[in-house]
Amino acid sequence: MIVPWQEIPEESLRGLVEHFVLREGTDYGEQEASFEEKVEQVYNLLKRKEAVVVYSELHETVDIKSTRSLGA
Repeated sequence: MIVPWQEIPEESLRGLVEHFVLREGTDYGEQEASFEEKVEQVYNLLKRKEAVVVYSELHETVDIKSTRSLGA
């Protein structure tokens, strides 16, 4: 189930985004980005609807997924 990120309390959303950044360890190109820059990039993906917050009832987990990976 897709959860509108705007409806998640800011503190909870920030924690989710930070956890995502720490877990992903994504390559950000030739120039390394700071933790705060990576967090801001994820927020921008959510704002541009290139990523969404997904809740799994089966696993009782919340995650951030790219809309491409969901086929959206």
